[in-house]
Amino acid sequence: MLEYIISKYNFWIYVILMMIGLYAMMGKRNFVKKLIGMNIFQSAIILFFVSTGVKAGATVPILSGHGHGHGHELIEVAKYINPLPHVLMLTAIVVSIATTGVALAVLILIYRRYNTLEEDEILKIRKDTGV
Repeated sequence: MLEYIISKYNFWIYVILMMIGLYAMMGKRNFVKKLIGMNIFQSAIILFFVSTGVKAGATVPILSGHGHGHGHELIEVAKYINPLPHVLMLTAIVVSIATTGVALAVLILIYRRYNTLEEDEILKIRKDTGV
């Protein structure tokens, strides 16, 4: 049992990264720290999905010489890496970058309005001003 757990060390690293990101999003009061926590969480998810597409001893799914008139040959699918998780995670990376950019723009606006990025101070200012 211990050998199995140790052999999956990369998955444990992803879980630890996810927990660090979740803690930063929920436990920190500074919005920049929350944003960094969100990025750590997203990176852990992306790394996890990319690692699910890896297969030992497999090759890329590019077929050469097939379909050029030499009859029908069986293709052994188990010899090829599944490209779908990698392609989906490329999309997730783009979405992550866009989300970070928009969040940074919103944080700039929050800072210009309240002169702070601390959640408690902003809530106090909003309570005092009634806005």
